[in-house]
Amino acid sequence: MHVQDLFKTATTGVTVNKGRSLLTMLGIIIGVGSVVLMTGVGKSMEGVILGQISILGPKSMALWPGNQGPEGGPSTARSDFDALSIDDIEALRSLTTITSIAPIIQMPGAARYGREEMTPSTVGSTPEFYQNQTLEVTAGRLHDQSDEEAARAVVVIGSDVVEELFFGGNPIGKRIDFGDRKFTVIGVLKPVGTQFFQNADNRMIIPFNTAQALKRRNYIDMVTFQAVDDFVVAQRDVESFLRQRHGIIPPADGSTENDDFLVRTAEQAADTLSTVSMGLTVFITMIAAVSLVVGGIGIMNIMLVAVTERTREIGLRKAVGARKRDILRQFLIESVYLTLIGGIIGVAGGLFFSYLIALVVHRVLDRYLFAVNPASIVMALFMAAGTGLLFGIYPAKRAAELSPMEALRYE
Repeated sequence: MHVQDLFKTATTGVTVNKGRSLLTMLGIIIGVGSVVLMTGVGKSMEGVILGQISILGPKSMALWPGNQGPEGGPSTARSDFDALSIDDIEALRSLTTITSIAPIIQMPGAARYGREEMTPSTVGSTPEFYQNQTLEVTAGRLHDQSDEEAARAVVVIGSDVVEELFFGGNPIGKRIDFGDRKFTVIGVLKPVGTQFFQNADNRMIIPFNTAQALKRRNYIDMVTFQAVDDFVVAQRDVESFLRQRHGIIPPADGSTENDDFLVRTAEQAADTLSTVSMGLTVFITMIAAVSLVVGGIGIMNIMLVAVTERTREIGLRKAVGARKRDILRQFLIESVYLTLIGGIIGVAGGLFFSYLIALVVHRVLDRYLFAVNPASIVMALFMAAGTGLLFGIYPAKRAAELSPMEALRYE
């Protein structure tokens, strides 16, 4: 039997009962669609992660008190022990492997202008903070060293604060009530969207010395800085320096469990977030692959039904000279044909829903864009074809081994 005849027969076998064929392909469609969807979402999230890291700059690093970092919060009670004091920060400036050190004090509280009130993310930091975060202004200026030395009550605000308190008007020179003081707005930050999945436009930045005077404390909540050259060298330098200052003896295995601080680089943050994103994608893709197995069982079942229904046809083909391998190929091609059509529909569906998700999420994460992973599409189609081949072997073999005489007598 010629190849075109095999494909023509397979096409007829699939389309003769469209409803049944569509239901049979449903498991394949769901499985392939899920694989394409989740890998597409993973690719989009990878773009978000890389974008988040690029905002911080290629040499950015961060230091937290405690040993749990920003997710778990400080592990040491600040009222009893200052894990990272102002003296620590000043001492760090002696290291030649780091630069642009910006201590940060978090300033929770509501901001008010007239009758309008909101709760922004407010921090006190030095001018180096803007450099480390690659922040720019669209109006006014950033606070500088003279503001720091004089501990002036000035504030630089994000675009969302402008919308909430000033309804998009010009806030420069106006005074915001924060805590028990009034702060003069000197600058509006250029919108940057999200940074590490937090709204970076909903924030206010005041001079570090001003924040320190308001909080009346000698410790900080976080430090950002940059490596002069190599990340690894800078990180080890900071860790060794602080261990020596705090009298910490590291365990023999080289772990950081005894440290009362945590140092992380932008590169490590990218690796961590990418690993989490990849892990979730792989996990959900494995779950989606179960649909392919279910779909494959459905394919095998319907092909066995087809063999039974077309027993006389098989007998007639054998009677006019069709060989076992011709019958075997016919039903294998029909099985693969079913799964490939289902795979193509699944790819289209996965891309469609991935695009819809991108449209919705983009409103929250402006760096989330629709992304296609070509390798996943090819892999999904190969998985679909392999499923059809694997689960089609038994029905095809059963059809090929039918006796022509018995098949012709079948009612």
